[in-house]
Amino acid sequence: MRQQGWLRILAFLAFSWVAFLLVTVKLVRQQDSNDGDSSQRLARALRELDKLHRSNAELNALVLDLNYNPRIDNKKILLSYFQNSKQSGPNGPSEEYELTRRRIFSNTKELWYYVNSELQSLVKEDDGDRVEHISKIKNIIGEHYRSLLKDVSSLADVDGHAVWRQQESENLSNLVQKRLKHLQNPSDCSKARKLVCDLNKGCGYGCQLHHVVYCFIVAYATERTLILRSKGWRYSRGGWQDVFLPLSDTCLLPNGETTNRWPGHQNTQVITLPIIDSINPRPPFLPLALPEDLAPRLNVLHGDPVVWWIGQFLKYMLRPQPATSVKLDEYAKKVKFQKPIVGVHIRRTDKVGTEAAFHKLDEYMVHVKQYYKYKELTDKVDKKRVYLATDEPKLFSEAKRKYPDYEIVGDEDISKTASISKRYSDQSLSGIITDIHFLSLSDYLVCTFSSQVCRVAYEIMNSLHPDASTLYTSLDDIYYYGGQKRRLHVAVLPHKSNGPHEMNLLVGDEIAVAGNHWDGYSKGTNLRTKESGLYPTFKVSPKIETALFASYPDVTLSTNELHERKR
Repeated sequence: MRQQGWLRILAFLAFSWVAFLLVTVKLVRQQDSNDGDSSQRLARALRELDKLHRSNAELNALVLDLNYNPRIDNKKILLSYFQNSKQSGPNGPSEEYELTRRRIFSNTKELWYYVNSELQSLVKEDDGDRVEHISKIKNIIGEHYRSLLKDVSSLADVDGHAVWRQQESENLSNLVQKRLKHLQNPSDCSKARKLVCDLNKGCGYGCQLHHVVYCFIVAYATERTLILRSKGWRYSRGGWQDVFLPLSDTCLLPNGETTNRWPGHQNTQVITLPIIDSINPRPPFLPLALPEDLAPRLNVLHGDPVVWWIGQFLKYMLRPQPATSVKLDEYAKKVKFQKPIVGVHIRRTDKVGTEAAFHKLDEYMVHVKQYYKYKELTDKVDKKRVYLATDEPKLFSEAKRKYPDYEIVGDEDISKTASISKRYSDQSLSGIITDIHFLSLSDYLVCTFSSQVCRVAYEIMNSLHPDASTLYTSLDDIYYYGGQKRRLHVAVLPHKSNGPHEMNLLVGDEIAVAGNHWDGYSKGTNLRTKESGLYPTFKVSPKIETALFASYPDVTLSTNELHERKR
């Protein structure tokens, strides 16, 4: 009976996809397509939608096959739900099921990016009734899009694995935190192997946090206690311990019998690490690599495992001093921070024109509106809130004037301390810690991933949820880590170039990703052909790269610890 229920759900989803595509094709064909450029755009949209139509016909056939053959080979993708992965534990879903579920969600978004981009281009080119009609199509497709995302998201709530996801996330986090505590608190500091990291990188707060994370990852991989030298830190002269707990309770001094610069030798007691930009030789365990012993479980649990991995180091590093905790609690009461709330981070000042393009407030609020429309499909929203973090104080008054239906939460005084002239003051440090903390606590994040502050908030957010990899919109870059190894896609569908800006793909091709254009296409380099160009994002899947890290065989979760987390 349970299997039949799932088949009905799958059949309904397949039917919804087909209905959505047929309605879209019908409405688009009603438009006057006599103009050259517009006709080409419409023809291209129709070709892509027809391809998706054929794909959904195959899905329907598979669902019918399952319906009439309930004992069909369990290797088929839709029956993966009924399998148990050895790597995920006896109560967890299979890796194939989780990857497929997330792929459906991701590709639904990619379809929206493509159709929305094409229709928006047509709106800019035409006038009169046609513009109105296209806008109507866009609104209808938007409703379909949100409904489909809701239905796919609901699978994670009703598939019987929600409790497992929470427990698996807690168990993995607890294991990593226990390993870090073990690493940082050797029984004899005078004999411990150490890695020294200087907190003196000439960059902003988010960049410096990522510098410490990089040091910590190298220390973890090589099983060396991390010694953070932070006296004279440009943000706080007293150092890291002024605002956060020290990284060790027992070992804070860089003393040792032998010292050397990276890479040193296995028997060198103290090694000093350079910044990630100049490390040589480059070890294989730099981000975005995952530890071999954790990667299989993380790949089942999380949509972008490296973000979860980075978040675990921040979770350990950013344990606040009591005074810092008091300030955060008082601020939450002051601004009346409560949910639902969308975190919006807008970086201006020195970033614009150098590292990032200028984006108007309205560009961020489009996605805030989308989030609340999506949320209202399942929940009653009494008040729509936005937590605004920015280094441009004028945006607070602009947001309140333009969007009176939203409660704008935040502190204009924090924005003032983020100015270049005040950026390295105690007040500025307190402000940036506060903003990142409350951005990470938001239900959804809208920002630009070109900003390290935005990426830090997103990484921390993913340490607070089993999987928060879909709870963001970036107006520019995809997620990346400064100085990272390449991010890879692997083609799961072939692609024939439709023009000089696209590239060909064969199934199995690996692509070094340069970015997502948020219009249904990504850009990258085919590692087989060395060809660079655009390719449809729905035709690829992310590939996780692993490396051999220290595995800490003596640090495990006890039976009591596992049982406590289950209760």
